[in-house]
Amino acid sequence: MAFSADAAAFQVQERLKALYHLVHEIEEERVRSEHNLNNISKAHDKINQEEKVSPYYQQKLKGLYKAAVSDAAQEEELIRNALNKVNEIRAIRNERRIQARNAGNKETIRRGALMKMLQSSAQTLPLWVGKLGEKPPPLCGAVPAEPTYIAKMGDMVAALVKGAEEGDNWILAEVVQFNPATNKYEVDDIDEEQKDRHILSRRRVVPLPLMRANPETDPHALFPKGATVMALYPQTTCFYKAVVNQLPTTSTEEYEVLFEDSSYAEGYSPPLTVAQRYVISIKDKKNKIQT
Repeated sequence: MAFSADAAAFQVQERLKALYHLVHEIEEERVRSEHNLNNISKAHDKINQEEKVSPYYQQKLKGLYKAAVSDAAQEEELIRNALNKVNEIRAIRNERRIQARNAGNKETIRRGALMKMLQSSAQTLPLWVGKLGEKPPPLCGAVPAEPTYIAKMGDMVAALVKGAEEGDNWILAEVVQFNPATNKYEVDDIDEEQKDRHILSRRRVVPLPLMRANPETDPHALFPKGATVMALYPQTTCFYKAVVNQLPTTSTEEYEVLFEDSSYAEGYSPPLTVAQRYVISIKDKKNKIQT
């Protein structure tokens, strides 16, 4: 749905107001739950002193734990509502950016600013927070897209394009559109110095993750140590073949990878960090760092 600049600003402001109130509700709920948790702790201290669980404390603890579970569920619902507001704001702003691009008002971004933007985009990528027993969905961390998935307009992808000298290269690109009649994508090179638009078949376009996986709760949604991947080389907009050297241990950490690099005796670069958003699985096209 298209938004005018004023309408988009109004929509964002409305969601920011709702987010402000939700944050306050979350804090109030947290204070309430902490009071109950303190009562649970005191009850356990009393039981430890008496070295037995009397029927009274058994019933008391049962009630306290039931209330604690209810408090946690309420806090979770509020946090999820707040996250939904953040995602709605992101979607509105992205829609406006796409409209501006389509209207020919695309802002030229200097390379240094582009690198900062790409880093910020990776750091603020939504974190998947599943419910108990819920599996991470496709395009969360290392979980691949469904075979029938079509990347949406404005989505970031890795695109295999023909280079001027070195043959095919995997570049960071943005989807302009997908033509179901030809089964091909139209994508823009994210590097505005190139100003290139490419028409590519689906097999030459790989969607980037839409969510980060949390290593503490969903480690299986990350590439394992030693896995061969394609990763965005730091301070560039190109993907190269690499090996996962170390996994992130928290939701804010990045992968540590070793890029294939023939200029080093061992054939690999020193360890470099790359955000989850820019580490993907791609068929080997013998794409190595050339220096």
